[in-house]
Amino acid sequence: MGLFIAQLLTGLANAGALFMVASGLSLIFGVTRIVNFAHGSFYMLGAFVGYSLLQILPGMVGFWVAMLLAAIVVGVIGVVVELLVLRPIYRAPELFQLVATFGVILVIQDLALMIWGAEDMLGPRAPGLKGVIRIMGEPVPTYDIALIVITPFVALALWYLITKTRVGILVRAATQDREMVSALGVNQTWLFTGVFFLGAALAGLGGAIQLPKGGADLMMDFNILASIFVVVVIGGMGSLPGAYLAAVLISVLNVFGVTYIPQSTLVLMFVVMAVVLMIRPYGLFGREEVAGEHGQVGEVERPFKPAGLNARLMVAAFLFVLALVPFYGSTFSMVLITDVVIFCLFAASLHFILGVGGLVSFGHAAFFGGGAYVAALIVTYSETPMEFALMLAPVGAAMAAVIIGWLCIRLTGVYFAMLTMAFAQLLWSLVYQWGAFTGGDDGLVNIWPSDWLNDTTVYYYLTLIVGVGGILLLRHAAHSPFGYGLRAARDSARQAEAMGIHTKRVQWAAFTFAGAMAGVAGGLFVFSKGSIFPSELEIARSFDALIVVFLGGVKTLSGGVVGGAALETVKDFLTRFEYWRMALGLLIIGVVILAPEGIVGSLRKARESFGRINRPEGEV
Repeated sequence: MGLFIAQLLTGLANAGALFMVASGLSLIFGVTRIVNFAHGSFYMLGAFVGYSLLQILPGMVGFWVAMLLAAIVVGVIGVVVELLVLRPIYRAPELFQLVATFGVILVIQDLALMIWGAEDMLGPRAPGLKGVIRIMGEPVPTYDIALIVITPFVALALWYLITKTRVGILVRAATQDREMVSALGVNQTWLFTGVFFLGAALAGLGGAIQLPKGGADLMMDFNILASIFVVVVIGGMGSLPGAYLAAVLISVLNVFGVTYIPQSTLVLMFVVMAVVLMIRPYGLFGREEVAGEHGQVGEVERPFKPAGLNARLMVAAFLFVLALVPFYGSTFSMVLITDVVIFCLFAASLHFILGVGGLVSFGHAAFFGGGAYVAALIVTYSETPMEFALMLAPVGAAMAAVIIGWLCIRLTGVYFAMLTMAFAQLLWSLVYQWGAFTGGDDGLVNIWPSDWLNDTTVYYYLTLIVGVGGILLLRHAAHSPFGYGLRAARDSARQAEAMGIHTKRVQWAAFTFAGAMAGVAGGLFVFSKGSIFPSELEIARSFDALIVVFLGGVKTLSGGVVGGAALETVKDFLTRFEYWRMALGLLIIGVVILAPEGIVGSLRKARESFGRINRPEGEV
């Protein structure tokens, strides 16, 4: 019994920092409707700033003053981010905001590296709270008891602020109807800034108070990012009581999971989130989520049209140049182009459901990595020829997409995106932990093509044919009746239903088709590298594809292909420098603010502007 109580108290103590960070994210989303991926970075900054302040503020009083000052400093940093990055894009679609905050993560990571270095910092013990208290013979750290006492006071202070003050009334009003608040003369701009300061400060406070329990390191932002999003989604986006209950639930379950079911610790919170969302699609205390003020990907100003004759001739000429690469290029250039083509097919498959279907998925890597693992496992255990294994890769990915799509497609907005991420994480955990079958962290190696394909030039042509063929098939599907039905479901689901289109069924079919095409890319990938590792199923791989689609242009059919080629080329150049993440992050932020149409959209707009300038006077 004593061990049970001690574990329960440890879970409640862990919930303290998690709630503070998650409550800040929930506040920001509730008012601004921005899903802030950089919130984990504020948590990391709180830990680093708190560590630095503790070096100059000794004693018990100095410790708690350092905690509060760290929160204020991070809140100010949050205001800077809000003013420079987010304020220009408040009315942009959700995906644009997500990508911008991801760019902020990259910038803050390298800034932290420049200021504090790469070494992990061990947090100092809290003065006056260094001992343990024995409960039924089991030791419980005194600092854990302090966190358990402090957290409800923070929660009550937030409750009082939101429910009993004029500022809180405005915040709640903005959460319910921002347009009405603006019509009543409230300055929404500064209201958003104030809420962002409070949310960032809470994240900074959470990072600072966990110092005696963990310290500070450069991976803190990514390590807690999934947890805080899971907590906020389980509780309901924008709900502080929901965030507190979910933080306690997740933290306590993790503590008991480590003790009794250690294999579950990697995915336990995602299992809980998946179960909650399947029972209550908008979280425990959430309300129905509107997928962005202007839609998840924004209004498409013009319909997607088949490429004209000039465009087709340009593409044909470009493909002809690629076909001649083995005659004038190096082996390295063929390997690089092979990687680019595979990644372009992966990105194009995501773009199909995102740009054409309006469905933002955070878990598309499940089908890319899933297809790769299907091919690798078949070759490893049944000695199946590479050609047959490559054909089975999209079949396996499509089967996974059928199941995941059926469970996710009834949700919308952030909830849909998070549930796809949950299932992708479940698949990653299965591959990672089932080491006897999948190789675990060591992966599967020696997965090479058949003898007649085990040549760089021959495999280059295979990838070019299959990859380009897959991209063309996706484009053809976008212009088919199926594609038009998918766009109708994206633009006006009610009107599409009235016309006889079963929108959910169409979206489910599109989700499955896109998963299968990602599986094709995964199959090509595993045979090009000769190996596959669980990292290809991780959330970061899905985010790579999201960024690629955005950089190329969400509202253009060629956006995924152009973005994939551009990012792979830029990455190959930037990664030669020490602070390449900062450069890439600034590039992403710059594109979001200055060229939200992406590369293809911006070039098209420039061409149209040039055509208007050079049009003869009087011509219409």
